[in-house]
Amino acid sequence: MEITKDITIGELLKNVPEAAPVLLGAGMHCLGCPASQGESIAEAAMVHGIDVDALMEQLQALK
Repeated sequence: MEITKDITIGELLKNVPEAAPVLLGAGMHCLGCPASQGESIAEAAMVHGIDVDALMEQLQALK
């Protein structure tokens, strides 16, 4: 699976469960909340004040 800024947190966690510690480490602590399941990585990063490009580097390194 290609990890892009546009996939939802729910889709990411379903297909790449090892992404959870990366997201938690970046400050996204409500991975199980309903809103996060429909939010894209870019949207979630913006809401949490996280540099989406730095986060993407970490997530893409999981492949």
